[in-house]
Amino acid sequence: MKEFWIKLGKNKTYKTLLKEPLTYVAGAVLLSIFQIAHLSIFDSGWGVTGTFANWGAWIYNALGGDAGSWSYFASEGAQKTLSTGFMNDGGSIRNLGIIVGAFVAVLFASQFKFKKIKSFKQVIAAILGGLLMGYGARLAGGCNIGALFTSIASLSLSGWIFGLFLFGGAFIGSKLLARYFM
Repeated sequence: MKEFWIKLGKNKTYKTLLKEPLTYVAGAVLLSIFQIAHLSIFDSGWGVTGTFANWGAWIYNALGGDAGSWSYFASEGAQKTLSTGFMNDGGSIRNLGIIVGAFVAVLFASQFKFKKIKSFKQVIAAILGGLLMGYGARLAGGCNIGALFTSIASLSLSGWIFGLFLFGGAFIGSKLLARYFM
């Protein structure tokens, strides 16, 4: 079995696809192909953060609440989503695929490692950044996948506007990060 892994590690196709990073052009082409395939198969745009709202609603319902009365879930389609359950929801399967796929990619690239937390400020910055990104994604009607890629692929002006503000926010955020947390 060890010989198999040694031979696999020397295989050019394996190195090209799984060990070496893709070029930006290859990544953009793959994102475009996946977006087009998703839109043609599911008749909806590719999104990530909307599913997190469903996860929260399912947990709330499991604890005895009624998320069906919320205005976010007022439409017939949203009510149907609430009744499908976790494993019957395409968004949940896609999100799990992203999480597992990212983990597998890190393992294949031999890049998995635990890092020591440098300071308490780093923890606070990570928590605040995550909360602000999640809140912003819900306000924008999606994350960079749903509000940027899906909108631009659908020829919507909102995707381009989102992209401009995304760029501005990333610029300001990186300046704040460098000044206060590094």
